[in-house]
Amino acid sequence: MIFKTYETKKINIDKNKIILFYGENQGAKEDEISKLLLKNKDKGLSKYNEKQILDDPAIFYNEILSKSLFENKKIIIINYATDKLNKIIEEISEKEINDISIIINSNLLEKKSKLRTLFEKSKKLICVAFYPDNADILSKLTYDFIREKNISISRENINLIINKCNGDRGVLKNELDKIYFFSKNKKKISTENILRLINLIENYSISELVDNCLAKNHKKTLHILNENNFNSEDCIIITRTFLSKLKKILKLSKDYQENRDLNKTISNAKPPIFWKDKEIVKQQINKLDPTEITKLIIKINEIELQIKKNNTNPINIVSDFILNQSLIIN
Repeated sequence: MIFKTYETKKINIDKNKIILFYGENQGAKEDEISKLLLKNKDKGLSKYNEKQILDDPAIFYNEILSKSLFENKKIIIINYATDKLNKIIEEISEKEINDISIIINSNLLEKKSKLRTLFEKSKKLICVAFYPDNADILSKLTYDFIREKNISISRENINLIINKCNGDRGVLKNELDKIYFFSKNKKKISTENILRLINLIENYSISELVDNCLAKNHKKTLHILNENNFNSEDCIIITRTFLSKLKKILKLSKDYQENRDLNKTISNAKPPIFWKDKEIVKQQINKLDPTEITKLIIKINEIELQIKKNNTNPINIVSDFILNQSLIIN
């Protein structure tokens, strides 16, 4: 059964037991999932990705079909689902799952997708497509944010931010968060500030710093720190650069764990890795496994939260982390 995005308020997960959210607008999907979780905060929550389910379907089936003595109702979220899960989802949809609700979060599913077709043709399964936000929606979200946070920024710079987001409100929120943090020490934000913050002008020093830190090249990392006069305003750009690179490396590292062929992993990367970056990315994959990368992502988020709460010496916090991380050998 197909629902439009404006119909999502009608969804009742106690009745609509299995829901598919798909599409490229990750921010809009996350917003809807958050609203559903907030309305059902009394329920338990479990999260899976497709690989976890395919690696051990029995664990997933057991959680779905076994009634817990301690937990009345539960929501299960499945991320990154593709047609590989079609058979499993179809089997579960034919069973009684009174105490379980399932929300499936997929990326773009083509019209011929088996998973999408299963939901569209069903009378009891719901699917919602999330297409990119148009400029009007992104403009409203942006103006609401800057008014709430009292940020002084020109209309031209607002358009720069919106154009960077490719119709995804999740990307927009990340960019606006960076700008808000930066604006705390500025009366007005210039176009140059905006271009740096949203990476339309890449800060090669910061990118090189993060790359060498993740590759455990301690001497090079120390040299970059000493040669560049990084300041407190650079901290949020540094943490976001770490997060961006770590998320890309995490996917590559998982692929490498499966095929054990580093050159193949690099060659098959999407989007493609620029030729001059291939060597250092290989070093990063060799030095960091998926478990450590996940821990680093959590740590960077904690550091960012810390420097937002305590603005006294953020550059010291970030520099200490970088130096320590570049020294750690697994």
